[in-house]
Amino acid sequence: MLALACAGAPVLAADPLRVATFHTDLSRKGPGLLLRDIARGDDPAITAVQDTLIEADADIIVLQDFDHDLRGTALAAFADALAVRGLSYPHRFTRPGNAGRQSGLDLNGNGRFGDADDAHGYGRFSGAGAMAILSRYPVLEDGVEDYTALLWRDLAGNIYPVENGVPFGGADVHANHRLSSKGHWVVPVATPDHGTVRLMTFHATPPVFDGPEDRNGRRNHDEAAFWNDYLARDTSPAPFVLLGDANMDPERGQGRPEAIRALLTHPRLQDPFANTPTADFKDPVPGNLRVDYLLPSTDWRVLDFGTLRNAQASRHSLLWVDIVPRDP
Repeated sequence: MLALACAGAPVLAADPLRVATFHTDLSRKGPGLLLRDIARGDDPAITAVQDTLIEADADIIVLQDFDHDLRGTALAAFADALAVRGLSYPHRFTRPGNAGRQSGLDLNGNGRFGDADDAHGYGRFSGAGAMAILSRYPVLEDGVEDYTALLWRDLAGNIYPVENGVPFGGADVHANHRLSSKGHWVVPVATPDHGTVRLMTFHATPPVFDGPEDRNGRRNHDEAAFWNDYLARDTSPAPFVLLGDANMDPERGQGRPEAIRALLTHPRLQDPFANTPTADFKDPVPGNLRVDYLLPSTDWRVLDFGTLRNAQASRHSLLWVDIVPRDP
């Protein structure tokens, strides 16, 4: 059942826009395997994810941990399977991310080359665990801003690991290390009732699985800090929603929560979900954490919001929100 929390605002003439985000846990162990499993039509996890999306019935949904292929074949097959079940998303968007894209460098500093952790984002193959968007409305691809290739060192105020004045991994690694473990996108979607809405989305690395240099913890912080920097420079009048998997709880678990806390209190953002945990990890550590976020800009009035939890689909909850433009 949908978990609702009504804001008490009157329903306006135009239908609200329902936007959602969902970490699907659908990534497979090799290229092409997700497409194979979708085509077979009998994978219980894929069916459970479809069940969850059908229940949510979002107009636009951003997916995380969905393997990318060159032609977007797996995403198209997944969307076509949803359409057979009555949920139609004629507009699909995906691009290559950093996960699994080999750097040719020893990014993790273990003295070996070619590890999954030597890719620009952790991954055993190019396209592993990527991001994707399904939409009832057209994606304005000419207006997409893709910051996947942004170098970590080029983020203002970054906290790249440095010891005794030497960047972790050496000069070559520092000069080529990308910020995004998956990607950072700003994707405009043309809606019929509310004009263009911008989706600001990302999927950050977990702030663990590293060494005393805290490379992943620092990178996770800066992947969220990217949006604080972006919003400081943003002059577009188009309303937006910031959403995705930040892999950081502002109060619980490991990591550096300062950047996500800054986003949650940003004057251009609103946080309808408060401090609700969104992922069920292993107990007792790390336990239930808030790592998934859906933050509408203050241009919107939030009419409803909620979460959907299906343990057969994912450790993560789907987050959805119903929004309409705020009265001037």
